Amino acid sequence: MLRLLRHLLAIAILPFSVTVLVPAWLARRNGTALGPGATPPALLAQAAGGALLVIGLVLFVASLRRFDREGAGTLAPWDPPRRLVVRGPYAYVRHPIYASILYFTWAGALDNFSLPACAWAALLTAGAVARMLMEEHLLTARYPAYADYQRRVRRVLPFVI
Repeated sequence: MLRLLRHLLAIAILPFSVTVLVPAWLARRNGTALGPGATPPALLAQAAGGALLVIGLVLFVASLRRFDREGAGTLAPWDPPRRLVVRGPYAYVRHPIYASILYFTWAGALDNFSLPACAWAALLTAGAVARMLMEEHLLTARYPAYADYQRRVRRVLPFVI
């Protein structure tokens, strides 16, 4: 039960706030009406957003389970994994939780078909990339095997970056 509470707290404070609370506030503040798109491009954007949401959810859950079971930690910086996790989604990308959060954010921007939501997603993407770069230095110091892992596995998208 304590493990579950640790994860729920980390999720509520970190990804939930940036993928749900901030976009909801932006939508309300800018009068963005939620619902099906009125034009073919809007409907296409919503379909792409739905696909990103599903991919992000699967990736997030799989990554979180690996952090818990193999790493003995959570996604929170105050309760990080105690062991390096390199299996599951981590065999393909070094930062699948960041990737899933970005997928959620871009899914919301596409679903809302909103310029402020897209600006938020772009800002969050830039911040996530900066955080990943900073975090990789810490991981290299914490886990001796991280440097080799870093050479073999891409940062966010397999076969891309």
